[in-house]
Amino acid sequence: MTFSISMKLSRWQERFKGNLVQGCEIRIIMPTRRQERIARVIKEVVSDAVANHLSDPRIEGFVSVTRVEMTADLRSADVYLSIFGSSPAPQRDAKMEIGKDDSIQNKTFAAIVHAKSRIQSLLGAKLQCRFCPVLRFHLDEQFKKSLETMKLIDQAVSELKEPDTAEQEQD
Repeated sequence: MTFSISMKLSRWQERFKGNLVQGCEIRIIMPTRRQERIARVIKEVVSDAVANHLSDPRIEGFVSVTRVEMTADLRSADVYLSIFGSSPAPQRDAKMEIGKDDSIQNKTFAAIVHAKSRIQSLLGAKLQCRFCPVLRFHLDEQFKKSLETMKLIDQAVSELKEPDTAEQEQD
């Protein structure tokens, strides 16, 4: 498998040889199995801690750990969180609810960052490693952006279908 990856890299380098800076080398660093295993444990522990062990009243809505990225030395981990508000937005006050959802998201994220040491102590008890990785939390906007994209696609499809139904009614 390593051979096929290196072949793809060399073909890519040959193809774009003129566009590369002299002395610049392209490397794809894939996580090791150990990094993936520890990232999976971190994801489980952070999810469990937010759902069951933190009793901060600022934590509202649905909190999901979307992904965890480990450094090569396993000393730090970037934890990406996706936070959604607790109440569905009504159609008439959509703009007000979006602002409210953002404030709920910011409060929840601040509460989780504030409880970072508690989450890290729970992680240290669960991991059987020499070092407990330092956690860095980030908001993951990817899911929200994909939902907005799907909404726009559905809206465009419904607009395309409306003229077709109007033409059929005229016939």
